[in-house]
This record gives sequence, structure tokens and C-alpha cells, in this order.
Amino acid sequence: MATPLQLKTFIIDQYVIELYVPQPDHVKVLYQHHVQQNAETAFPYWSKVWPAAIALTQFIFQNTFYIQNKNVLELAAGLGLPSIAAARFAHSVTCSDYLSETVQVAQASMQYNQLKNVYCKQLNWEYLPDNLEANVLLLSDINYNPEAFSILYKVLLQFINKGTTVLLSTPQRLASKPFIESLLPYCIQQLEIAVEELEQKIIISVLVLKKSSDYPGISLNGIVCCVALLYCWIFHSAFMKA
Repeated sequence: MATPLQLKTFIIDQYVIELYVPQPDHVKVLYQHHVQQNAETAFPYWSKVWPAAIALTQFIFQNTFYIQNKNVLELAAGLGLPSIAAARFAHSVTCSDYLSETVQVAQASMQYNQLKNVYCKQLNWEYLPDNLEANVLLLSDINYNPEAFSILYKVLLQFINKGTTVLLSTPQRLASKPFIESLLPYCIQQLEIAVEELEQKIIISVLVLKKSSDYPGISLNGIVCCVALLYCWIFHSAFMKA
């Protein structure tokens, strides 16, 4: 059954982006129907634009030099908001997700925006082609399942070792802290962005990861990122418990 879509407008850093999103009421009804048939049915998290995607999009608009005229790949893109933003500046963008329905919705958004340099593709980051390369890799809110952290770390390391610049955005979940800490030796820039959702401010960390031949092991930038990020996450945790 095709999911009814509706256009949604985002205004981020004075840029206007329109994309298709599934109608929330239909998603809820369809999910409840599937749960009645199979209680283990996973919720379609791809059907929503999450704060981490908005924060990554804002970061792209404010730091276009990372993607200017580059070949960009977004994994686990969901509805593809960061890919649409990147397309304004990049040479090419591959917007990918492992679900075919998600890719179809993203493709509809790319066609609506008349983006000729964006290619939507079905990719599962657990089984990526060996020849897959990109100058820049985009990832937003992908580190939510601790069982997948080890595989995800290997994937990121493969790209980093190829010279790819990784732009990763993540909510400050305590369960994700060990995973993020493992990436900090490659951190060359780190920023916190507040995104409003349901009248609350969600703090999103954006990390720029890149292999540095100048600093073996933990670089000075990595240490600075580590201290800043841990301070923010500890403060956020204390605030949530207060």
C-alpha cells in the first residue's frame, strides 16, 4: 500500500527546503495495523524528519566549504533533508537508505525540487559495495542501536581511511557516548546546535571526522572535541535528571 505524502516546508538558516513526508495519521494507522499482525513490527522511524537531520542541514549551510563541488554520500538518509541541502553546493549527491519505500519518497522530493545532481539509491550500510567512495559522508542520528555500534564503527573507519570527510550529527544519548568517544581521535571540528521540537530544545552534536596524518593517535583537535563533547553530554544528563 502506497503511503500518502504531503509537502513539508523547512526554513533553516534562511534557506527554504520543501520535501515530501508521509502523512503522520496514515503512518500511525498503518503501523498499528501491522502490529496487530506482528507484535515485533518496527516503527517506521524514516517517516519523520528528526532534529539531527535538521541540525546537520544547518551545519551544511553554515559550512559549505566541506561539500563545495564534492561527491557526497548520505547513508541511512531517511527522507533526505541533508542531501537536498548538500545538492545546492556539491558536484553530486547520493541519497541512500536500506528501505525501498524510503528511497522512493526521497526520489519524489528530489524530482519535486528538480535536483539533477542527486541520485537516490537503496543501500544497506551493513553490506556496502567495496568500490563505494565519496569525498564527504553524511550521517544523522544513526547511532541509536548499541548492537550495531561495532559494525557502524568499522564502516566509518573504512571511509575515514579512504580520506573521506564524515559529517555526523547525533542527539546526546548517554547510550551512544562510548560509540562517539571511539570516533573522537578523528574529530577535527565539533559543534552543538539546538533544534526546537514540540516546544523543547533538543541539543544535537555535529562532528566532523577526518583522518589526520599530522597527528598519530588522538590529535589535539580530538582532545578538544572530547573534552567539549563530554562536558556537554554530562551537563545535558544532569539537566534531564533535575
